[in-house]
Amino acid sequence: MSFSEWVNCNLGEIASFKTGKLNSNAAETNGIYPFFTCSPETFSINSFAFDCEAVILAGNNANGVFSLKYHNGKFNAYQRTYVITTKPLIADVKFIYYQLDLQLNRLKNVSHGTATKYLTLPLLNEIKIILPPLPTQRRIAEILSALDDKIELNRQTNATLEAIAQDIFKEWFVDFNFPGATGEMVESELGMIPKGWKILPMDKIADFLNGLALQKYPAENDYDYLPVIKIREMKNGITDSSDKASKNLPAKYIVHDGDLLFSWSGSLEIIFWVGGDGALNQHLFKVTSNNYPIWFCYFWILQYIDKFKGIAEDKTTTMGHIQRHHISEALCLIPDKLENIDKVMNPIIEKIINNKKEVILLAKIRDALLPKLMSGEIEM
Repeated sequence: MSFSEWVNCNLGEIASFKTGKLNSNAAETNGIYPFFTCSPETFSINSFAFDCEAVILAGNNANGVFSLKYHNGKFNAYQRTYVITTKPLIADVKFIYYQLDLQLNRLKNVSHGTATKYLTLPLLNEIKIILPPLPTQRRIAEILSALDDKIELNRQTNATLEAIAQDIFKEWFVDFNFPGATGEMVESELGMIPKGWKILPMDKIADFLNGLALQKYPAENDYDYLPVIKIREMKNGITDSSDKASKNLPAKYIVHDGDLLFSWSGSLEIIFWVGGDGALNQHLFKVTSNNYPIWFCYFWILQYIDKFKGIAEDKTTTMGHIQRHHISEALCLIPDKLENIDKVMNPIIEKIINNKKEVILLAKIRDALLPKLMSGEIEM
C-alpha cells in the first residue's frame, strides 16, 4: 500500500464525541459493566449508557496524563470522560485508539488549566490524524492489538498465579493443611502451631537492605549510568524522567532482575523487579535471604502488608512509613521442612517473573512499532 493513499484530516472530521453523565463515585463493587473515569483504573457499575465500539479518553488529569482506553460493548462513563466513535466506513476505532495513543504527550502539552489539566472539545476536534485506507488501518490495528493482547494475557496469567500461590501459602502457613500434617499442635506466642515448627522475627528470615541517598552518587555522564529506582519506578518502571546514578556503587546497592523490593514509606509496595539493572534509592529495601527461599520472604511480607500500611497511615505528621522495629515485631512461622512446598512455589514465582520480563519486551516492541506503523514508514 502506497503512502500516497494516506490522507491528513482532523479528528473531528472522522469521529463523534460524547461524554458520560455520571459522577466519579458512581462505581459499584463487582458491577457487571465497565465504568470509565479519568483514572487509569477501570471500575465497575451495574448500569450502562453506551453499547458500542469506542475510544475512551479522560477529559482531565492533575498532571496532564490522560487515560486512554478502548472498549467494544456495554459500558458507562464519568461526566468528564470523552467517548469517541468513528464513521465506520472511513476510520477504524481501534486504529484511532492507537493514533491517539501516539499523541498523548502532545495532548499533555496543549491541554488547558494550571492546577488541573483538561481537554476541550475544540482541541480534540483539531487533532491531526494521518489516515490510510480502511483495510490498512485494520491491519495496523491487528498487529498492535496482538501485542497488547499478549501483554494483557501475561498480566492476567500473573494475577492468577499470584492468587494460586497466596492460597497455597495460606493453606500451609495459616490453616496448617499441608502434606504430612499429623494434626499434633503445640502452644506458642502465635497460638497453636504444628509441632516441630518455630517462630522467627521477619528480620531473621531475610535481610532488609535500605537504599542510598543517591544524589550523593551522581552519574559521571549521560551514557554510562544506573537508573535510580524509587517508589515511582517500582510502580511505573524506568522512564526518561528517572534519575541517573553512578555505576560506581557498592555491589549490594545495585538491583538486578528478580530482586525483591519493598518500599517502607509512601504506598508500601512490594514487587519482584524486572526493569533491568538499577540503583537502590533510600526508602526502599532490597530483600534477600541466605537461609530461606525468596518467595517465602515475599509471602510473609504480604501477610503483614495491611498491618504495615495501617502503621504508615497513622504517621500523620510525616510521610507514612514503617520502621525497622515493626519488621522485627512481625513474627513468621518456620516449618521443619520447606523442600516440598518449595518445589511448588518456586516455579510459580519464576513464571511470574518471566511473564513480567516478557511484558516489558513486548511493550518495547509495540512502542517501537507504533510510530513507524502510524506514519507509513513500515508499509502494510
